[in-house]
Amino acid sequence: MNSETSKTLEIVNQFNQDFNNHNVNQIMELMTDDCVFENTRPSPDGERFVGQEKVRKVWEEMFVRSPKAKFETEEIFASGGRCVVRWIYHWERDGKEGHVRGVDIFKVRDGKVAEKLSYVKG
Repeated sequence: MNSETSKTLEIVNQFNQDFNNHNVNQIMELMTDDCVFENTRPSPDGERFVGQEKVRKVWEEMFVRSPKAKFETEEIFASGGRCVVRWIYHWERDGKEGHVRGVDIFKVRDGKVAEKLSYVKG
């Protein structure tokens, strides 16, 4: 494994750990100024958010809406500055637990997450 691939895996694993800790400040420190997040909703294409301010707002709103939100990694692999994570997203809303399976496609640039594109099954 080359050093760029190793660094990409390290950054994405840290990002996911910070995400599961709901640490928005740490998440945003790991993202570029021009970061992109593509959400899974609304169907069929999701919504695209660009830049620190808009992406931060998405995470803050998500953690308020789903205070027990957690991603469980099923598989992760990388090549260079690209990384794919297959996951199960768990949440609790109105006392009911739920989950969905999906994948994230990350692009890491200059040691930070530049893109997080999310897709779900069903």
